[in-house]
Amino acid sequence: MQIKSRISNNTLYVLLCGELDEHSANYTKLTLDELFLKPNFQKIVIDLSELSFMDSTGIGVLIGRYKKMKDKNIPIYICNPSSHAEKIFKMTGLYEIMPKIV
Repeated sequence: MQIKSRISNNTLYVLLCGELDEHSANYTKLTLDELFLKPNFQKIVIDLSELSFMDSTGIGVLIGRYKKMKDKNIPIYICNPSSHAEKIFKMTGLYEIMPKIV
């Protein structure tokens, strides 16, 4: 798993690259938590275009981050999901809490 980020126009953009599963979950969780501590953003956009695989552990990581940021009133949005991620987000209803944007 590789995680890239940047802040632009009060938005934290995060690109997840690789597989989000039990092997990369802890690294992803810790890295995202560290990124989410940065100042100067009011929303988060997670780009899944380079996410090749995600299992239930990965879903748990994203839901956990959503809950942390919800407490701070910072919304999380999803963009560019792979077909695999799109299917999971639709099937689990995750788009209801982390809407898909273009």
